[in-house]
Amino acid sequence: MRAYPLSENRIEPPGSRPADAGADSGGGLTVRSPLSVGQFAGKWASYNAPPDLPYDQREEDGGSLVFNTPVLRERTEILGAPVVELSVSADRPVAMVAARLSDVAPDGRATRVTYGLLNLTHRDSHDHPEPLEPGRRYRVRVQLNGVAQAFPAGHRIRLSLSSSYWPLAWPPPEPALLTVYPRDSALLLPVRPLDAPEGTEPEPFGEPEGAPRAATTRLEPDEHRWEVRRDLVDYRSALEIVKDNGTVRFDDVGMEVGRRAYEEYESFADDFTSVSGESTWTMRFGRGDWQTTTVTRTVLSCTAEEFLVHATLDAYEGDRRVFSREWSETRPRDLL
Repeated sequence: MRAYPLSENRIEPPGSRPADAGADSGGGLTVRSPLSVGQFAGKWASYNAPPDLPYDQREEDGGSLVFNTPVLRERTEILGAPVVELSVSADRPVAMVAARLSDVAPDGRATRVTYGLLNLTHRDSHDHPEPLEPGRRYRVRVQLNGVAQAFPAGHRIRLSLSSSYWPLAWPPPEPALLTVYPRDSALLLPVRPLDAPEGTEPEPFGEPEGAPRAATTRLEPDEHRWEVRRDLVDYRSALEIVKDNGTVRFDDVGMEVGRRAYEEYESFADDFTSVSGESTWTMRFGRGDWQTTTVTRTVLSCTAEEFLVHATLDAYEGDRRVFSREWSETRPRDLL
């Protein structure tokens, strides 16, 4: 792992001086991110549908603390899980930090390559979380997801830190102001040597193997949509996602299969208890006159103390509903 100590507005290689020698690099940098940070995060797990990958991160970076390397003089490769070591404090007993690593092109476009999340009440243990003492400095480690990435010469590596990342992560019950102390913080990158010693070169991958695709006929078109909406009157922000695979018939057996997923996530201004998420899945199976459909809908919302879950399940044969069930439950937040 190669360590890059953080200093104000830059990531400096070990042993170098801050870009602004007069800056107080021992002071803290603060951030309280708006709930809109995270709307361009993509899916928790991408399913290779074009809209569900992370979008250009520049707007996300507007609500984050941003640290850049100098322009890379040579290609830099990383392989493994980057780690951010932070000296940090918060003004609330429950807070989180989201760390993003991006490849910044010469024209400014920022492509996220990996990220990591930490609920700071879980800083010592996931089994036994403890509230933060407001104003107290803590040493924490944020491990990012494992990645293999090559940063070209002429690009920069960017670390972005935010105090919320909705809707990829549920936000704390109230906004928290984070203070990061760069002098005592560092980014650890698993840098891979470009010139491997003779005899240690990795074996090349073999040809990929896979079964031939089944013959299908498309009966209904697919639809993929990822829309961000913001109402400047009531400060409502919403993310609407549609992943509809349409309907296809598997020709060998005559089975018709359809799947549509609809998701909506919303929030109002900086009210962290206003966030809610809805997921509706419609599944269709049929052959000839036999046609079946299931529709599931789940809505998750919250108060400062509880999570509220409402879910429904309906099953249809043709146009006739043959089964229906509804759930409404609450769960304590327990430092989430």
